[in-house]
Amino acid sequence: MRRRILFILGTRPEAIKLSPLILRLQGSPKDFDVDVCVTAQHRGMLDQVLNAFAIQPRYDLDLMRPGQTLYQSTSRIIAALEPVFGEARPDLTLVQGDTTTTFCGALASFYSGVPVGHVEAGLRTGDLRQPFPEEMNRVFASRLASLHFAPTRGAADNLMREGITRHVCVTGNTGIDAVLHVRQRLERGELSVPALPFLRPDKRLVLVTAHRRESFGEGFERICRGLAEIANRGDVHVVYPVHPNPNVQEPVTRYLRSHPNITLIEPMDYLPFVDLMCRSDVILTDSGGIQEEGPSLGKPVIVLREKTERPEAVEAGTVKLAGSDPARIVAETAALLDDPEEYRRMSRVHNPYGDGHAAERIEAAIREFWSSSMMEL
Repeated sequence: MRRRILFILGTRPEAIKLSPLILRLQGSPKDFDVDVCVTAQHRGMLDQVLNAFAIQPRYDLDLMRPGQTLYQSTSRIIAALEPVFGEARPDLTLVQGDTTTTFCGALASFYSGVPVGHVEAGLRTGDLRQPFPEEMNRVFASRLASLHFAPTRGAADNLMREGITRHVCVTGNTGIDAVLHVRQRLERGELSVPALPFLRPDKRLVLVTAHRRESFGEGFERICRGLAEIANRGDVHVVYPVHPNPNVQEPVTRYLRSHPNITLIEPMDYLPFVDLMCRSDVILTDSGGIQEEGPSLGKPVIVLREKTERPEAVEAGTVKLAGSDPARIVAETAALLDDPEEYRRMSRVHNPYGDGHAAERIEAAIREFWSSSMMEL
């Protein structure tokens, strides 16, 4: 029996992590009819990932508006999804992660009586304000979902502690499927990426990404002060692809634009960004996905957050939490740059998030779900 699956996504990280699964399910056209709906919560950054993986959405809601609030984006996404479900009539909806699109996609599917599969399920910090609103989005998605694809055993255990015991499958993380695939193709010369003329081969490369809502305001100013102090060392080149949100652009531009050892650039397409990660010496980030990708590429990661829902790499010693405290950010970065043994310890390739076969496991779990549902009938 051919089943119709609807993917709902809206941001660059969702596109990265769902693309391997979309392509895998599209590879079984006799079994699955796959539709993709994008909310375009992040318009430009979303499109370049879809283009990189040659994925063409059937539904493009194009809902992003400058400066939109959580109230506005949530209500507009929910309203726009109603006619999509009316036309697509899926047998299963798949959402990923913890965005507003994730929560709204799961809720709209629930309203339509369609089971939801949650990719990257079970991540928790235990603090509903960190990250905000992502932690609550994850909790809501877990309550709405029928299938839970946990990337690690720890994530599955979080679900079990919340009383979610049915259809929980440990799959690994699909983001690792994506980044390992791209790295291998880069190494084999199968992908061409644009030259990066701003790089300085005489200096060590510190790559930065930071955009989290909970750091807006004083948090971002503190992060910027720490980055400026790191750049003052003189032996490093800080490269920062700056998120377009004005709450990020304003403090970053004010504190860092004129520093000679800091290069601020536009957000990068996925393929050249993976190439830049591979070239980096240290990565500083508040991104969830990069906490997974960095260790998979053998890169030490310093997390610019107080808490993380991805503790596995912290426990393994390949990721450290520094928060937004400038002194901690500088100290943790200096330890890696100045102590070769500490750098070797943190940069050893260790991948607690999977082996690059998560999409295969998710497909198998979906088939098993439908098989067991038929048996229960």
